[in-house]
Amino acid sequence: MTTTVTPPETPIVKEQKRSRLPKSARAGGTLHGGPLAYAILAVFMIVSLFPLVWTAIAASRDNQRLAENPPPFWFGSNLFKNLEIAWNDANLGEAFLNTTIVAGTSAVTIVVLSTIAGFAFAKLRFKGRNALMLVVIGTMMIPPQLSIIPLYMMVAKLDWTDQLQAVIFPSLVSAFGVFFMRQYLLQALPDEVIEAARVDGASSWRVVWHVVFPAARPAMAVLGMLMFVQAWNDFLWPFLVLTQTGNPTVQVAVAGLGRGYTPDQSLIMAGALLGTLPLLLVFAIFGKQIVGGIMQGAVKG
Repeated sequence: MTTTVTPPETPIVKEQKRSRLPKSARAGGTLHGGPLAYAILAVFMIVSLFPLVWTAIAASRDNQRLAENPPPFWFGSNLFKNLEIAWNDANLGEAFLNTTIVAGTSAVTIVVLSTIAGFAFAKLRFKGRNALMLVVIGTMMIPPQLSIIPLYMMVAKLDWTDQLQAVIFPSLVSAFGVFFMRQYLLQALPDEVIEAARVDGASSWRVVWHVVFPAARPAMAVLGMLMFVQAWNDFLWPFLVLTQTGNPTVQVAVAGLGRGYTPDQSLIMAGALLGTLPLLLVFAIFGKQIVGGIMQGAVKG
């Protein structure tokens, strides 16, 4: 029985084989979708944008037209009028400022604390690490409604009702943020980099500042965006501790629109549209950087 030994491929042979492949199959080649792929993407885009478009359509009509059957599916002439009424009636200028303070503070604090805690759970060795991580994950399974009564009693004893700190302080930490950053740092931060920094004499906080934060920047951007959107859209807890006339957030202010024997749905939709526009603006400004950061982190990993 004879054994055939295949000689190793030279770089020239490999390049010749690669040149015979279609461009889409080569490393770095651009993939082009067919008509079916574009049709599926178009359907998903239309379905995703329809609620926002219909909100704008409803905000441009009057309450009587919205009550008719079938409902309108094209814009009316009352859009700017309803937006102005909703802005003034709900005092959305102050609500936007309050919500920006709440969402910005919560997002920044969650990102920083979650990155530090995620680094500790991912790369540091200490007793009870796995048990503590299970406790953190377990808190994600508890419905937030169960903590509303004791949390409200605590806020009332501190005399924080109708003040922004009643909304800010309960949202300064996030179990999901800790878990998210831990999973990212497990893959994106090699142990050799940390060991090299420690050999150079870096303390733990210098390692966090000069090694962990730069490596975790893409995930920090994504987590910050998610936490900002979550805090901006939060309704139940701000509705319980804030009022429409005190220090309202956007969702609390919009909840006070259109009240009466017959709620004015067009004003409610106008307020909802105004409350959504800042999120669209934030994503339009930072969305490219976030996606680019994710791709950069994927390539480096």
